[in-house]
Amino acid sequence: MIKAAFFDLDGTLVSFKTHTIPESTLRALDLLRRNGVKLFMASGRHRSMMYQLGDLKFDGYVTINGCITYIDGKIIDKHPIPHDVVLKKLAYMDKHPMPSCFVCEDGLVMNYLNKDTDAIFELLAFPTPPLQDLYKAVETRDVYQFISFCPQSEDAIMMNELGGCDSQRWHDLFTDIVPKGISKVMGIKAIENHMGITRDEIATFGDGGNDIEMLEYAGLGIAMGNAAPIVQSRANVVTSSVDEDGILNAVNKWIL
Repeated sequence: MIKAAFFDLDGTLVSFKTHTIPESTLRALDLLRRNGVKLFMASGRHRSMMYQLGDLKFDGYVTINGCITYIDGKIIDKHPIPHDVVLKKLAYMDKHPMPSCFVCEDGLVMNYLNKDTDAIFELLAFPTPPLQDLYKAVETRDVYQFISFCPQSEDAIMMNELGGCDSQRWHDLFTDIVPKGISKVMGIKAIENHMGITRDEIATFGDGGNDIEMLEYAGLGIAMGNAAPIVQSRANVVTSSVDEDGILNAVNKWIL
């Protein structure tokens, strides 16, 4: 029996076309709640950047791809990038300039913008982070994620130079870089332990490369119809797309 459901945000709960949550998805979430299923977000976004949720409340939030996890507004698990790795990243960008967001507990800061950042922020209807000197930004703050706009061919080179980090790319134009071994599963496990449930009692919904681990981990991993073939191949089942009532169809078919 499913006791908890975890949802990715972009491309899963929220349509890339409308930048809103479909009405059918809201009905599905209500159905789950009325049947005793706890609802959780599991997103690559910072908690403050989940503005599409409006007044919609969840029982907890796995944020920044598993780097910070909340239940009832309180942090129950967090994993910053080691400071020496942050300094290596800054040095790498001195030699190989690229637009990058540094994600901290209190928000995001960014070094500069270009056409790739503009395209992604438009695609995601994402507010532009404040621009700041990144060396100054990290003097007194932990960093939990780098969002770097660079070709995929640079991922392996950059990870080798940084050490201690993993690249979780879900778009051609940028990659999410988090501490090594961290994924959304880390946050799910923290909530699992907090609630006293098992992985077999968990359903996960996702569409991106950074959702693969949680789709494989859960007792029921559900890929969206708009997910890439590689993502769909790693899920237990595949539902229709976010714009074709994918969440509601999955809830009715496999959970209730």
